[in-house]
Amino acid sequence: MRDYVINVTRIEELQTLNDTNELENIFARAKSAIVNGEKTILVRKTGTSIEKFEELSTLEDLRQYKKQVFKYLG
Repeated sequence: MRDYVINVTRIEELQTLNDTNELENIFARAKSAIVNGEKTILVRKTGTSIEKFEELSTLEDLRQYKKQVFKYLG
């Protein structure tokens, strides 16, 4: 397995669209990576640049991030 990368720009788009199904799919893949000993890396892609700004390595870290993402969704 390898680290799972989440583009937070995509997360923000899905929040705007209220696409909870796709968000759940992303978090399921992230959970799978962590359970298998890998990390989930949060990056922001802007144009041709990719900026890594957070690394989630525990299920609790992932749970907190997911809670933050779903906070304002129905």
